[in-house]
Formats: sequence, C-alpha cells, structure tokens
Amino acid sequence: MTPRSHDTLVLSLLAVLMAATRINHFAPIPDASWAVFFIGGFHLAARTRLAFPLLMLLAVAVDWLVITHQGLSFWQHYCVSPAYWCLIPAYFALWAGGMWLRRQYHGAQWSALARLVPALLLSAALCQLIAQGSFYWISASVAEPTVAGWFKNYTDWLGPYLRSAALYVAAAAAIQVAAERLTSAPGQTQAG
Repeated sequence: MTPRSHDTLVLSLLAVLMAATRINHFAPIPDASWAVFFIGGFHLAARTRLAFPLLMLLAVAVDWLVITHQGLSFWQHYCVSPAYWCLIPAYFALWAGGMWLRRQYHGAQWSALARLVPALLLSAALCQLIAQGSFYWISASVAEPTVAGWFKNYTDWLGPYLRSAALYVAAAAAIQVAAERLTSAPGQTQAG
C-alpha cells in the first residue's frame, strides 16, 4: 500500500467513524470525535494541512445536520456560541498529541504504550480545558460562572469524554499492533 493510499484509507475510516458516532454523544454509541483527532494526528501528521481541516469541517457539518434535523437554527442552538470556534484549538490539542506520539513511535512495543497513555491523557485534558473552559466562560449558557463551578464542570465531563476516546484509541492501537505483526517478516521478533 502506498503512503497516499494508506492516508486516504485512514482519513476515510476516521471520517466514517466520526460521522457515525458524533450524531449521539454517549448513546447509543459513544462519540469518537476526540479519538478521531488523536488517531488522525498519529496517522496523518504528514497531511495535517489537509486532513485536520477536513475532519473539522465534517464535525461542524454533522453538528449542523443534527441541530437542523431537530428543527432548530444552528446559530441559535445553545452549543453553538462564540465558544464553538474554540473547538478548533481544542481538537488540534488532540491532533498534536497524536503527532507527538508518532514522532516517538518505533513500532508496536511496550514502550509505545508507555508513551501513548500520557500523550492521550495530556492532550485530552488540554482539549477539555479549551473546549469546556471556553463554553463555560464565553457562552451565555452559564448565568453566573465561578471558578468552583467551572472546575466541577471540567471534572464532571472529562471522565466520560476521556473514557470514550480511550476505548477508540485502544481499539486503534490493537489494530496497529495486529497490522504490524501481520506485515512483519516471518521469524522476525518484536522487541518489547
């Protein structure tokens, strides 16, 4: 498989995954958006200028479809405030975490897992800080914002979003390991 066809396949799979799961956050299938951007950063780092904006546009398009399908105006929905645009740097934090992991990656080894976990945790925490923090402080949805209220909101929502992302990233990591093992030369052992 050529690098271009690999990237096209990965981008297509990530787009389908996000489109299929972003429709209903947490039910019936958890939203994979955070994982999509992290995995995209890992696999599509060389095509960031194209892949990241395309996935951002898809995220906005899905949100627009869901909101307008409910008979609501996109620009008047409570989720779409001036803070909505902060999803760009929030999702890029996840993308950057994936890019960092790619630069540190030397094959499916235990050391890769030791880097994956903190990379996902830190980039997800930063994503949540930007996305939730901007929504809490900038949107009109919170009548009387306080630091204590913001912190409670941050910690209440970080867990569910991180859990969803971790499940999808773990599945992608398992696929990565399996693909590497299947394509490695017979008799070649993987260092751990």
